[in-house]
Amino acid sequence: MFGRLLPFEGKFFDLFNALAGEAVRASRELASLMESFDDIVRRAFAIETIEKRGDKITHETIELLHKTFVTPLDRDDIHQLVTRMDDILDLIEDCAQSISLYDVRAPTPEMKRLAEICVGCAEKVQAGVGGLSDLRDTRAILAACADIDKLESEADHVMRTAIGKLFREEPDAKEIIKLRSIYELLETITDRCEDVANIIEGIVLENA
Repeated sequence: MFGRLLPFEGKFFDLFNALAGEAVRASRELASLMESFDDIVRRAFAIETIEKRGDKITHETIELLHKTFVTPLDRDDIHQLVTRMDDILDLIEDCAQSISLYDVRAPTPEMKRLAEICVGCAEKVQAGVGGLSDLRDTRAILAACADIDKLESEADHVMRTAIGKLFREEPDAKEIIKLRSIYELLETITDRCEDVANIIEGIVLENA
């Protein structure tokens, strides 16, 4: 109770929002890459640039956490939240770099759909994080988290279907290995978004 009466550092929420915004930008760049599938190296570099901005925000948040006496949320929640959002950016960069490194010939419909789901998840993460500063509309925050859960389930289904199709229809073993890796990276992005949603839900339950 006493801690709630003390002034706290409100910059954390600005940093959460900034990091979530970078995740949205990176996911949209990845979806654009999948759609056009041209100039892969340049597009991968654009995503890498976004990821590096995200790294700076993550480091700034953790540094602020160490310097702040009274935090607006539980310290572990803050650390977990920014770490998982940073993971989203790392995985998006890994996916783009893998497409370039593996010299993937063309995007499959499943790759495109998974990239679209990643955008949806990132946008819902941004919506959920954006409500944490005042927790006035907990229903909207929890709805965003529920949407992420549904999208992650869809991504899991798309990935499994895509991998099954690969083994049935793709004769080139190297192509199977490459595409399976891309599918799994894309699905893991949605897993990390779900991790963020779980953290947000916990924050809402603890503080609302």
